[in-house]
Amino acid sequence: MLELRLIQENPEALKQMLSRRRHEGVAISELLKLIEESKEIRARAEALRSDRNRASKEIGALIGQGKKDEAEARKEEVRRIGDEITGLEKKLEEVQSAQDEIVVALPNWVDADVPDGADAEANIEVRKVGEIPRFDFQPLPHYDIGEKLGILDFERGAKLAGSRFYTYRDLAARLERAIISFMLDLHTKQNGYTEMWVPILVNDQCMMTTGQYPKFKGEYYQLERDGLSLIPTAEVPLVNLYYDELIKEEELPVAVTAASSCFRREAGAAGKDTRGLVRVHQFQKVELVRITHPDNSATEHEQMLAHAESVLKALKLPYRVLLLCSGDMGATARKTYDLEVWMPGLNRWLEISSVSNCGDYQARRGKIRIKTKDGNVYAHTLNGSGLAAGRTMIAVMENYQKADGTFDIPDVLQKYL
Repeated sequence: MLELRLIQENPEALKQMLSRRRHEGVAISELLKLIEESKEIRARAEALRSDRNRASKEIGALIGQGKKDEAEARKEEVRRIGDEITGLEKKLEEVQSAQDEIVVALPNWVDADVPDGADAEANIEVRKVGEIPRFDFQPLPHYDIGEKLGILDFERGAKLAGSRFYTYRDLAARLERAIISFMLDLHTKQNGYTEMWVPILVNDQCMMTTGQYPKFKGEYYQLERDGLSLIPTAEVPLVNLYYDELIKEEELPVAVTAASSCFRREAGAAGKDTRGLVRVHQFQKVELVRITHPDNSATEHEQMLAHAESVLKALKLPYRVLLLCSGDMGATARKTYDLEVWMPGLNRWLEISSVSNCGDYQARRGKIRIKTKDGNVYAHTLNGSGLAAGRTMIAVMENYQKADGTFDIPDVLQKYL
């Protein structure tokens, strides 16, 4: 959520940000009008409360002086003022509701070094790491490898739950479990994160805090009877562990990780990646979350990127780092790096992690503050995949495949199998 003061002081900055994000249809003039109206209502209500308090004190004095008629007149005035305050409070609720409806849908500010652009075509490649493997045979996509080995079964997944669901058998089930264990060990023992276990069902406030609700509510699975939603990423419960909390500055940075199932409708992906494990409704992921002081978030963003990269380096998978442009970033992020792994069978780069600095956007929505010697400030939150387990597994299958249709296991995973 954006700070209202900044919007009111510099509406042009808001217009420029929305333009950079290609975010159309925001009634900025209406929002400014509502902010000003709410201020005026509050000021008027506060003045009336002062008048009521002064009149109430005078009533006692008048009664003590035997001036009953004047006291009654003052009582009538107090009742009238009370009715006016009640009306103003009701009006304020209406104005505040209309104001919040606009503000909560606004995306985050964009960092100055984020490139301008409408879509992925404007993203900037920061670096490539590793050698793309060369084969003396035609490399297969992971779904062909998995089906021939009998370890991926898409037909039975569809029989159980419909399209974009799948089942693992034997090696695939064990391999993804091994990948998750490896990533958690790497992040906790080497990268300094604390492992958490979190629910995969959360309330609407959790989804509001991290920015999935209200705008994108239709993209997620909901249990309306219980007021709960299946999480799209463990970022949601990990950030909300600190909902409405005051964190001591000396406890920073908070660095937590969790493996979880993730659930997404993929409503906007009709016809895309219909085969295989690239775009599915349920998948496993190891998530990284850091909560930090605003002064340190830019540095910690680079550190988190390095932590996500450390998984790909250990697995010896070729990848590249992209700095996303303003029009391709998620609404909650101020700045995002994507990690893309090379997929020989698919013959393209595939996103395997997004690492984002959300500034104080989520912290304001979730009332996550830091207690400093100079007073309380809103925290900055950062999140990143470390990594998507299914996509990591299929990257292993495609990059380590052999001519006989099998594939090798990277050295760092062998002890987990």
